[in-house]
Amino acid sequence: MGVNDDTFSRRSYLKATGTASVAGLGGLTGLLEQDFETLEVQHWWTGGDGAQAIQALFDGFKQEYPDIEVNQNPVSGGAGQNLQTVIKKRVLNDNPPSSWQAWPGANLLPYTRANKLEDIQESVWSHNDMTNAYLKGPKDAARPSGSYVTVPLNIHRINNLFYNVSVIEEAGVDPSSLSKPSDLVGAMEQVQQNTDAVGMANQTKSGWSTMQLWATVLLGEHGMDTYTAFTEGKVEQNQQAIKNSLQIVKDYREFFNDDAGSISWTEANTKVINGQAGFFHQGDWAAGMYRGQDGFEFPDAWNQVTFPGTENYYMLNMDSFPFPTNNPSPEATTRFLRYVGSVDAQKRFNPKKGSIPPRTDVPTDAFGPFLQSQMEDFKNSEAQPPSTAHGLAVDPETLTNLSDAMATFISSWNVDRTYRGMVQAFQ
Repeated sequence: MGVNDDTFSRRSYLKATGTASVAGLGGLTGLLEQDFETLEVQHWWTGGDGAQAIQALFDGFKQEYPDIEVNQNPVSGGAGQNLQTVIKKRVLNDNPPSSWQAWPGANLLPYTRANKLEDIQESVWSHNDMTNAYLKGPKDAARPSGSYVTVPLNIHRINNLFYNVSVIEEAGVDPSSLSKPSDLVGAMEQVQQNTDAVGMANQTKSGWSTMQLWATVLLGEHGMDTYTAFTEGKVEQNQQAIKNSLQIVKDYREFFNDDAGSISWTEANTKVINGQAGFFHQGDWAAGMYRGQDGFEFPDAWNQVTFPGTENYYMLNMDSFPFPTNNPSPEATTRFLRYVGSVDAQKRFNPKKGSIPPRTDVPTDAFGPFLQSQMEDFKNSEAQPPSTAHGLAVDPETLTNLSDAMATFISSWNVDRTYRGMVQAFQ
């Protein structure tokens, strides 16, 4: 039996070699027997599809590495904010968990700037053909400061435009004919003139939905270069495009549901299911609610187009698992991150989560028709820009400032004042 045999290489070969260099172990330590440390992983997937998906991943990991004890230490609430607060304190106090659920990209810059994340190109990314299987966007997000420090597990697409098929047909609108975000205004007008539904479901109770809508409009109306320049802080150089995109979202507002300021995104999405709204812009997690509805099938009852003007782009929101310095379990963490980057892990996790794999070589048969079409779009995408609203494109401090600017926008709908807030957000 050769060392390429899966069972042998994982169970026996790793035990025999100890891969001492990975953990910085000198000499012959652990050559004869590898005793793995307990793996502590923190995440915020404590309910619903997230809990099922992460359990499926850990079940697969346990099959591959039965000798590694796993301590899942989840932190629920706050859409991940509670976990981020816990992690920041632990990492800065040099007491990190083995790994944790983290948005990659600029979100990790505070840790790379403080030298709190390890370069894992050799120990992790050189395994499982990862560098070939991941496209440029996810790979760039995995190396925010130049070195690979984290492993993306899943992708949620941001630039989706969902719609209720019967409402849109009754309105006489062809979503595929819309070529740019500003075209959507006329389409929503038709919905409200010809049906009892509102043009677009939305929530403005918190600013993130409107921020991701605005960022998508900027990308669709003014292109990738302008969007990237904005995320790099070149706000004043792109004043006209940024103000124009804010104005378009302000124009959309006329077609929002009246209770937008007092409901959640899930309540807004219910309006699409009930035929009370024509369009809905949201990450592809919105489709999870449709899947759970009897008689509300894709593509006959609900469907989706890429947001007008963004057809060649796959705007990324992702979760990943980084490798911190002062790691309490370097050997076990290395195995875990290699597994997170594998076909097996990503085909277990993503169908249950309603996301797609960042690897382009994961078989599609476990995914439903909607996610299969998303996987196809991802493989064929010209570029994969990172989400601003979810912290992949801007660091946490800038995101906080942009969130303040967006709060100003949804309370006043004042384009000039919001633009000034965006300028200040990067200063």
